Amino acid sequence: MSTPTRSAGTSAHPDDAALARLARDCDITAYRSSGPGGQKKNKTESSVRVRHVPTGITRVATESRSQWRNRRAALERVWEALAERRRVRRARIATAPTSAAIERRLTAKRRAAERKRQRRAEPED
Repeated sequence: MSTPTRSAGTSAHPDDAALARLARDCDITAYRSSGPGGQKKNKTESSVRVRHVPTGITRVATESRSQWRNRRAALERVWEALAERRRVRRARIATAPTSAAIERRLTAKRRAAERKRQRRAEPED
């Protein structure tokens, strides 16, 4: 099975060097998350919030007990958001109706016009 090819510069999973470069442009904050989890969750600052300063994109990771893993996950999410922003969407090409579609529409209009003509009262002379 072959892997899909990707354009240069964008990859699904960035390498450590790319994440290190990205981290330089980010504010990274560790904090205690809320919710169920008991003492372990209430006492450790393992959740991570990463804010990309130039764009204002913020992503959070709280799923792991490891601050390092959460930091990496949040940085990858910022990476993906930036990749989505860089993606150039192709312009939609408007298509013209086919000759068969035009004919169907005109036939329906003729039928409707004929029905209206038949509803008119005949002039009495």
